[in-house]
Amino acid sequence: MVDKRYKRKIYLEDKPRAVALNEILEAARLLPETELIPTSEALGRVTSKPIFANVSMPHYHASAMDGIAVYAEDTYEAHEQRPLHLKKGEQFVYVDTGNAIPQKFNAVIMIENVQVIDEETIEIIEPATPWQHIRPIGEDIVQEEMLFSQGHQLRSVDLGALLAAQITEVPVAKKPVVTIIPTGNELVQADASLSEGNIIEFNGTVFANYIKEWGGKPELNSIVHDDPESIKAALLQAVEVSDIVVINAGSSAGSKDYTVHIIAELGTVFTHGVATRPGKPVVLGKINGKIVIGVPGYPVSAYLTLEWFVRPLICQYLQIPVPARQKLQVKLGRRIVSTMGAEDFVRMNIGYVNGQFIANPLTRAAGVTMSLVRADGLLVVPPEQLGFEQGDTVEMELLRPVDEIMNAVVFSGSHDLTIDLLSSALKNEQTNMKIVSSHVGSMAGLMAIRKGEAHVAGIHLLDPETKEYNLSYVKKFLAGQEVVLYPFLKRTQGWIVPKGNPLNIQGVNDLADKQADFANRQKGAGTRILFDLFLKEQRLSAEEINGYDREMFSHLSVAAEVKGNERAAGLGIYPAAKAMNLDFLPVADESYDLLMTKAFFESEKGRWLVSVIQSEAFKTEVDKIGGYKVVSDAQPLFLS
Repeated sequence: MVDKRYKRKIYLEDKPRAVALNEILEAARLLPETELIPTSEALGRVTSKPIFANVSMPHYHASAMDGIAVYAEDTYEAHEQRPLHLKKGEQFVYVDTGNAIPQKFNAVIMIENVQVIDEETIEIIEPATPWQHIRPIGEDIVQEEMLFSQGHQLRSVDLGALLAAQITEVPVAKKPVVTIIPTGNELVQADASLSEGNIIEFNGTVFANYIKEWGGKPELNSIVHDDPESIKAALLQAVEVSDIVVINAGSSAGSKDYTVHIIAELGTVFTHGVATRPGKPVVLGKINGKIVIGVPGYPVSAYLTLEWFVRPLICQYLQIPVPARQKLQVKLGRRIVSTMGAEDFVRMNIGYVNGQFIANPLTRAAGVTMSLVRADGLLVVPPEQLGFEQGDTVEMELLRPVDEIMNAVVFSGSHDLTIDLLSSALKNEQTNMKIVSSHVGSMAGLMAIRKGEAHVAGIHLLDPETKEYNLSYVKKFLAGQEVVLYPFLKRTQGWIVPKGNPLNIQGVNDLADKQADFANRQKGAGTRILFDLFLKEQRLSAEEINGYDREMFSHLSVAAEVKGNERAAGLGIYPAAKAMNLDFLPVADESYDLLMTKAFFESEKGRWLVSVIQSEAFKTEVDKIGGYKVVSDAQPLFLS
């Protein structure tokens, strides 16, 4: 029975994120400690006090060239019509680059401008000027000069300057210790045997590496179960040895979300809930003088709240500003709908198409880790705004460099596993290209080409009347545009069913008769069009198919849905069934083609793409997957 002290708290605040941050920065007032570390090990560390040079560099007058050291005034009479002879030791000495200049000399003549007469005599035809080709004392560094101020993050070149100034140890801010406490009865380590209801604990590793990246020292605690006393003990132990504590999960308002109650019991809660999407159920508090942050369990929410609140605390401790991301003006390829009253952080793909940056949203679910992995940038929708319209120009925070974004091939349309192989092959060809793909279905891909928002679209659209693929759709929707339809793959669609086909699914009638749980594709997907044709041919309605309205956005998603349900079935491609160890019953062969503008097809990127597709190495990799073949010697079809 749950202690009444920890009963469910339904209400979460909607405190503005900036207000919540200022409160904990004010409450923390973290005072950095200094430690002396070897200069050779100080890369990336932050100086805790100003650093001054111990010696000058150079600390003597040094020759900047190979040649002879002379007294400039002795050379003034030298002229090409009146060569001047100088005696070794008395009027000159030989010097190499870096040699000390003897006191009585004040200039260096390059060896190329010296004519040797004999072992004791040289000849010059041009006079020297005082201090030519001599590096004076302190030319680079002057003793007692300030090299770096407090709060400077040391780079590789900085370490060289420190050693040159004879500084072998450097005072740096000690890394703040951040303890990470993962909580949850469902959590298991990544090497555990999984059973239903288990979730692999990976957030802690992500947190730890973010904290390292930001300059902190992470301490990852073992998993703590959803037990108030266990959580309390872990928190009390953590605040004794840490500068900041992060507790993951249990921050919301569920029956086992104890974090806010325990922080309140042991210390002070400043905030429970901020006006953001995702990331709302964050807890900000203090126990025994140490800031404690309860972050949500969903990965995207967790990572964003970590950046919003933990990174500024680390920067405050190190006494450096929070780095700002590069920003970019982009055109929206799709409408973005938001909710008034909360900042909305939308993960986006960005592509450079036809001379402009085009951005499209990835999934907005807070639990989809890959939405951050694949994101090129973040669009922040202000709390007072309901969103943005398709075609609006907006400013985005970048998660990748601009040149990487500009070099990407923007792929839209139907999902196929070979697109990932193609992206990898492009990288292997050392073109520094990659494919940024958006699995939106064949029709949406076709429309992206029409609107100039993608370089390439993968399509497999069956014309119910002619039973031919793709051509009629391209002619209908892209009439008047110069495009290329490039034959890419021949592949087989079929029923994806659990091992042994327990419902004995042989056709669309069996789906209806046996009330199988059907995993459907989204509207506009070529597979959806094919399935609707099957329904029409058998005079079945969508209402007779259990699960018809539940949409999956890739063949792998269909297969994953089938894998977890003995009564499930889906329509898809063989490689997806193979990947999930499911049975596959082929029903139709189809053409999966690539649609692109003529301009892209003829561009350097387009030519590279086609050359990789037709390479033997790529065809071999596709053959290994099974279920389809690359069209050999494909002939592009030019349309306008």
